[in-house]
Amino acid sequence: MTKLPARFAGLGAAATLVGVVLAAPAATAAGAFPAFGLPFDAGQSVYSAGIHSDNGNSGVKNAIDFSPGDKTVRAPLAGTVRIQHCSGGDWVTVDHDGGWRTGYYHMENISVADGQKVAPGDALGRTGNALPCGGSSTGAHVHFTLWTLPAAAAQGGDSRDFGVGAGNWNGMSYDEVSTKVAEAYGEAVDGKTFGGWQFTAGTEQYSGTATEVSSRSIVPLPGRFRV
Repeated sequence: MTKLPARFAGLGAAATLVGVVLAAPAATAAGAFPAFGLPFDAGQSVYSAGIHSDNGNSGVKNAIDFSPGDKTVRAPLAGTVRIQHCSGGDWVTVDHDGGWRTGYYHMENISVADGQKVAPGDALGRTGNALPCGGSSTGAHVHFTLWTLPAAAAQGGDSRDFGVGAGNWNGMSYDEVSTKVAEAYGEAVDGKTFGGWQFTAGTEQYSGTATEVSSRSIVPLPGRFRV
């Protein structure tokens, strides 16, 4: 597989927020960090452009870009799919027990439906460069994000009425999600383990390390590793 650029372009476009009043964030009530897998199958080579904030510029570093060799994005944990709609198409979030939410941006050929229950390893779609709500992308990948949501999210509703913690982000631009939502509910991936790999953020955007827990082998990011 051809090595992708060391850095995928920052996903948060410099668009101006207009006409959106978001309620003050409510306190989250997320449970203990779940036993997440990685959002792709084991037994393959994976490239990661590193750990970064949701917009790639500032804020909590709650995102990792992944490009698995088989190009298939999979659920890392059981949950319920929430399809987020934009004028340019759809993107996927999955709600997990304990108030945890994962996001999957840039995917193409989405293979799940809103409200669908998924098990660990179920296919969600294919890596790509889709920009349904804006942003930018260089090199097919999935922009994998982590959030915690307050109990109000389970009630659904439009986030513009119920605050950024509500589960329905339909119509929100990527700039809104990667700034207002990420600032309120983005959960840092630093120090967290997915599928036997612990990710540590670096001092710069799009940097860090991936450490295989069993062997303590460390891979600098951006970089390629085998899972």
